[in-house]
Amino acid sequence: MSLSHDVIVIGGGSAGYAAARTAQAEGADVAIIDHGPLGGLCILRGCMPTKAILRSSDIAALIRRAPEFGLHTHGMQANLSAIIDRKNRLIKAFADDRIQSLTDSRFTLYHERAHFLSPSELQVGPQRISAKNIIIATGSVVANPDIKGLEEVGYLTSDDALELSTVPESLIVLGGGPVGLELAQFFSRIGVQVTLLQRSDHVLSDSDEDLARPVETRFREEGLQVFTGTAIHEITAAGILKIVHFLHKGQPQQATASTILQALGRRPNIDGLHVEAAQLLLQKGKIVVDSTMRTSQPHIYAVGDVNGLHEIVHIAIEQGEIAGWNATHPTQSPKHFDERLKAQVVFTDPQIASVGLSEKECKKNDISYLVASYPFNDHGKSLCLGETHGHVKVLCDPHSGTILGGHIVGPEASELIHELIAVMYFSGTVRDLFRIPHYHPTLAEILTYPAEELINQLLH
Repeated sequence: MSLSHDVIVIGGGSAGYAAARTAQAEGADVAIIDHGPLGGLCILRGCMPTKAILRSSDIAALIRRAPEFGLHTHGMQANLSAIIDRKNRLIKAFADDRIQSLTDSRFTLYHERAHFLSPSELQVGPQRISAKNIIIATGSVVANPDIKGLEEVGYLTSDDALELSTVPESLIVLGGGPVGLELAQFFSRIGVQVTLLQRSDHVLSDSDEDLARPVETRFREEGLQVFTGTAIHEITAAGILKIVHFLHKGQPQQATASTILQALGRRPNIDGLHVEAAQLLLQKGKIVVDSTMRTSQPHIYAVGDVNGLHEIVHIAIEQGEIAGWNATHPTQSPKHFDERLKAQVVFTDPQIASVGLSEKECKKNDISYLVASYPFNDHGKSLCLGETHGHVKVLCDPHSGTILGGHIVGPEASELIHELIAVMYFSGTVRDLFRIPHYHPTLAEILTYPAEELINQLLH
């Protein structure tokens, strides 16, 4: 006997729950399939647990700086087991709330694994289930890079790092993306000797170079070894130590540590889903979608990490809401995902936050722009705080002054970026940004300086 629903959502994480909630609110009979553990990547192994532990290491770094502010403290020690216990308590509360939502009577929850039998039918545990529309929201898993010797010597993933209860003696971090950077600084700040290896010429290779350099500088000031422009040759072991052999500026180098953290990215989680039975188009292991979140099968959608567009939870939620609405309004004009306001934050110290177009994207796509920046080391409030690394940068259209993108590397960038997001949401210009009243002294008023410079560029 085959069961049927209006909408089936595979995956109960942030994207999946957003899709299910939206479709149900539009009157659909919605089923959620999730084999568990329930909660989703963001809550269980991503955004929330990493921010919980980073809070501890940020406080540790501030305590060490106490003499700079005329304060004296006794020796500070980090207790990783206690840090992880605090994280676990918080995550349990977040996960319990999500589980309560998933098990709500509004939905039918199948706590099983699923795979496609055809474009419209799924095997879910012992049952066959069909639906008018299917939304895939299975997230991502840690990618396994092909590096000689890595599997043999052993390594930690970001998932493993969030469960450690004892501090590694030393650590080599492979990868300079958001996850690698956040965890590298965390472990360094709780007393681990950390070496970070990045393949490209600067960390965060997809971003503009000027956003990455202040982070690299801060890392080196705090005692991390940072090697960019590297090529890993192989990894070997010598007793309990692990040795990474790599080229740096054409010269052979070695990094030695007790532990390796492999932070070289994630890939869409489609293992065992049998997407070939659904006849879905893939590209480099990612499910191809259009701006309405539809796949090559018009009744099947893919949202969140599984489509590989952006590994960012608020975008995953927006994609889920778009798919949930489109799946329940087949005869109406579909909703589309708008790349114009895409935003990202990296919670290093200094933080990095961006919205809209980068200079790198403008150059690649031959988009004309004006740009201006202003440093935190010449700004009153940041000087008072002792937070002088980084700058703010604004890009605008050279004719209208409409803001094309905004980028901040510095204190509280994750909060400050929302002023730029708000102005851009209303298609505002640099004149609007400059005219908005800003309280003094605040970090936010620094945004008026590049805005004023861009106004002068527009006048000339």
